[in-house]
Amino acid sequence: MKIADVRAFPLRISKRAEGAARPPTIAVGDYFIDRAAFTTIYSPHHETTVIRVETDDGIVGWGEAQSPVSPNTTATIVRELVRPLVIGCDPFDIEAIWTRNYGAMRERGHLTGFYIDALGGTDIALWDIVGKAVGKPVHKIAGGRYRDEILLYAGIGGADPVKVADAAEEHVGYGYQALKLHLLLEVEGVVEICRAVRQRVGPGIMLMVDTHMRQTVASSIRLGRELEKLHFTWLEAPIIPDDIPGQAEITRALDMAVAIGEWTRTRYEMREQFERRAYDILMHDIARTGITEGHRIATLADTYNIPVAPHVGGGGILSVAATVEWSASCPNFMIMEHSHHANAVKSRILKEPYEPEDGYYKVTERPGLGVEVDEVALARYAFPES
Repeated sequence: MKIADVRAFPLRISKRAEGAARPPTIAVGDYFIDRAAFTTIYSPHHETTVIRVETDDGIVGWGEAQSPVSPNTTATIVRELVRPLVIGCDPFDIEAIWTRNYGAMRERGHLTGFYIDALGGTDIALWDIVGKAVGKPVHKIAGGRYRDEILLYAGIGGADPVKVADAAEEHVGYGYQALKLHLLLEVEGVVEICRAVRQRVGPGIMLMVDTHMRQTVASSIRLGRELEKLHFTWLEAPIIPDDIPGQAEITRALDMAVAIGEWTRTRYEMREQFERRAYDILMHDIARTGITEGHRIATLADTYNIPVAPHVGGGGILSVAATVEWSASCPNFMIMEHSHHANAVKSRILKEPYEPEDGYYKVTERPGLGVEVDEVALARYAFPES
């Protein structure tokens, strides 16, 4: 069996109702930046890059390279660099393919970013092929089944304490036992919302906060101490990822856990953070690392006794499916991220919905990733240049 073809589809699916209001922003081409924070570029759409790999005997594997902005960039890398590197390879040589392809751009300085995303998405597609070829789900061939269901936390956000508490109560009603609050405010505003949510959902719900790098070292410690009083499980991404000493200082100062890692794609990037004990919970993203490097990273984390709560964020439905399979085969898995209301939008490229039940994804015996892509729907949402 040989790899015969590799194609990349940059997707754009509308996720905002026509005429819906958008927060005050600054336009950046097709994207925007929050006017108040002026940090991260966002898209008004769901965007990602889907990768299709086909073998010479007709098996098709699907992967996703998470691309919440500029999916065409990732798709171009797949077409111009990854495709020529993998055509003619045996898809069963998954780890060798990732390692060789990573090395192909190492000297060029592309140790992270879009290139590694492209490798990760292709890696997922190869695991899908191998699973289909042997008639087994990915988790069975990627380490074996450690669990029968994948615990999820639902992400919610906002700036109004009552509205966020309403959303929290709504998601608990769907069966979620854990919630993460995306809060882009100063310490006092974050604490006010967290207090309202804790009062609304009670003590039995696991709560976390993601501040999206909006804090300083000092304010993160102050915030964490307030969250400890409310029995929150972790404080996520409190400061910029470049400040590893600052991350370590926050982690040492707090009794509650600090969770970091969605932006890191290889074990090489994470080594220093592990050695410095810069955080307590690792959150790498399988649609950025791929399944192969995702397991290498988790193994390294396990040697430092660090649990893993894989990030999904803006990833699409193939990212979700790959993360479920990966999580089932990870011994130090803790909990997985999920976007409840966005799932229907992400699932538009599938033949059948892929939904959780009562706050869990059930681990199945379906071969490969366990989902089927509708290629007609995929073409509908792909950019014209795909």
